[in-house]
Parts: sequence; C-alpha cells; structure tokens
Amino acid sequence: MIKGKLLIVDDEEAIREVVATLLEAQGHQCASVSNGLLAQEYLGKQGVDLVLSDMVMPEMDGMRLVEWLHKAEPDIPIIMVTANGEIATALEAIRQGAYDYILKPFEKDQLYFSVQRALEHRQLVLERRDYQRNLENQVEERTAQLADTLRQLEQSYDDTLEALGGALDLKDAETEGHSKRVTAYTIAIAKAMNVDASLLPQIARAAFLHDIGKMAISDQILRKPGPLTPEEREVMRTHCDIGFNMVTRISFLREAAEIVLSHQEYYDGSGYPRGLREQEIPLGARIFAVADALDAMISDRPYRRALSITHAQEEIKRCSGTQFDPKVVEVFLTMPATLWSELRENVGRPYRLSQLKK
Repeated sequence: MIKGKLLIVDDEEAIREVVATLLEAQGHQCASVSNGLLAQEYLGKQGVDLVLSDMVMPEMDGMRLVEWLHKAEPDIPIIMVTANGEIATALEAIRQGAYDYILKPFEKDQLYFSVQRALEHRQLVLERRDYQRNLENQVEERTAQLADTLRQLEQSYDDTLEALGGALDLKDAETEGHSKRVTAYTIAIAKAMNVDASLLPQIARAAFLHDIGKMAISDQILRKPGPLTPEEREVMRTHCDIGFNMVTRISFLREAAEIVLSHQEYYDGSGYPRGLREQEIPLGARIFAVADALDAMISDRPYRRALSITHAQEEIKRCSGTQFDPKVVEVFLTMPATLWSELRENVGRPYRLSQLKK
C-alpha cells in the first residue's frame, strides 16, 4: 500500500477529524483546513500527495478549489466528498480536473479504495515523467557522445589527408603547398557558386588529393627539368587513374575519387583520361580546373616567375568554353582579385571539415 501526505478540506470539523483518524490508521499523514482559501495557503507552503475536499464550503468552495489546483498543482489528485444531491456537481468537478468523488455518508473501505487508487495514479504519473526525463537525458547524453565521436572521426579524416598531402609534398617538392592553396581556391569558388554545403567536404578532399597518383610516377619523369617526351607524357597522364584507384579504396574518400579521376578533363572534351565533356565532368572537377590553373599561373616555377592575378584572370577567361566551364569562369571573374592573394598568404588547412561548415 502506498502511504502519502494528505490534505483534508471540509468546513465541518467533525468530518475532518473522522476522515483524518481513518486515514492515519492506514499509515497516511493528514493535515486539515476548513475551506479552499486555507487550502491554497497550506499548499503554498507544504507539499502533499492528495487532497480530499468537500464540495460546499464558505469563502472558496470545492469547485473553485478544483479549478485552481488543476492549474497550480496538476500532479496532485483531488477527491471530492459530496452529498447525494450534489452528484451532478461532482461529475462537473471531475470534468474540471478532479480525480474522483465519494458520497457522504461513505464507507471507510470506499474511502480507503479511492485514496489508494488516487495515490497509485499519482505515482504512475510521476514515474512516467521521471522515465521520460531520464530518457530525454539519455538521448541528450548519447547525442553529445555521438557528436564527440563524429568530431574525432573528422579529426582522423583530416589527419589522414594531411599525412597523404605531406607524402606528396616530399615526392614533388617543386609544388609544395600547391594542394592546400588549390583546395582553398576551389572551396572559395564553390561557395560563391552556392554549391550545396553537403558537397563541400568531398570537393575539398578531392582538390587536396588531386595529384596523389603522382606518388607512383618515377622521379625521373616527375622531376625532369625539361619537356617530357610523348612516352613520358603518357606515363604522367596515368596519375589520374592511379590516384582514383588509391583514393577509392579509402571508404571516406570514395565520393571524392570521381573528382580525382576527372581533374584533367577539359570542358570541350579534349582532356584526359576519359575525354569527358561539359556536364559529364563532375562539378567539383570543373571548379577545381579553374582553381588549379589559377595557382599554376600565379606561382613561381623553375622556368618562369609567377604571373599576375590579372594575367591569370584573362587567360582563364580566354579558355572559357574550351578548357573551363563558362559558368564557373563567370563566377570566378566576379570574385575580387585580392581574395586569391589573401587565401594564398593565409592558407592553412582549408580542407578541414570544421572550416567547411562555416
């Protein structure tokens, strides 16, 4: 049996005493007041598990007490104690929020049963609420754990990319930093084109790893100071397929692999390795092509000094529709020239997911 703290509200002292005596014999703690106003005062100071209230009382009757209690303390059930002629009123009180009613004169077993049922109902409501609260806390905690796991996973992605990029820089020291710069330029153009944010990570990863296939090219070809022979050029061209085969084996880079494979395709179909044209070329690869050409022209090379950004813009405009996607070029030309200098000077880790989400 559930024991509770009960408040008895009745203007007849004898009834209050009888009800209190009966319920205290059952192990309940009882307090009593003579009307609804005093009940309000008591409940403002003391917590109870159940209220038993008469219907007809001075100053504040049972109906008004039900209405107030239902709003102020909805978790506290209230049982109405009423005479036979007040049944309709008691039913109305239940519609207003009372839990139950008993008729005067009542049998003590009826009183015990009604009180016990009301206390069990309250306990069930509170237990359900605690369960819901605990469930919500668990969801919040597990969501936070999942978010932390995802952050750690993204960190491992970034570390993997950095390691691969570092290995490529050791292989091809002449273009050290090129991958980071071209990634920064690619993402800047992609954002200016309002590319779906969900695509930015794969575009960034592909831009950063576009030349990873060169790791399999011999140093004799890769570092040759003069022009390549036709045979050597064919070997060099294999770096797209090699890069694709390397990247596609890494689960989180598979979406980027197609861009790695297509980064030397030309808009008019004259590129390699598959001779794709226009929309056949992945959007990320079309954006990358402009960024790659920009970095190549504004960077120092053993055979020439870096060209101006203005010169690079003019050359990219000249090749619009042949080497480059006209829509990408159009957006590129609207972007301020100072942006490329700023990105070049401040390039750090533009491929990191935390930056791509900004």
